[in-house]
Amino acid sequence: MDEASRQEIEAATFRRLLQHLDDNKDVQNIDLMNLASFCRNCLSKWYMAEAETRGMDIDYDSARELVYGMPYSDWKAKYQSEASAEQLQKFNDSSAE
Repeated sequence: MDEASRQEIEAATFRRLLQHLDDNKDVQNIDLMNLASFCRNCLSKWYMAEAETRGMDIDYDSARELVYGMPYSDWKAKYQSEASAEQLQKFNDSSAE
């Protein structure tokens, strides 16, 4: 596979991941962190870091808006629920490792 095709497929896969996350707003970031050790905010930070390595200045809020499909504050108000004690305990236990 040539480099351009690989990058095209990777970009399409990333867009599909973002769409999947958008279609499943009920999956909370803490659930993602507890299951996979990354969340929507991580994707935003990775996006911002990769842009920076290429000499592009994308701030965190812009990167989060790209990942969330809307300003983070709007997504948080509409879709984020309070983390349960069990979710927080699992997160804290995995963070301590």
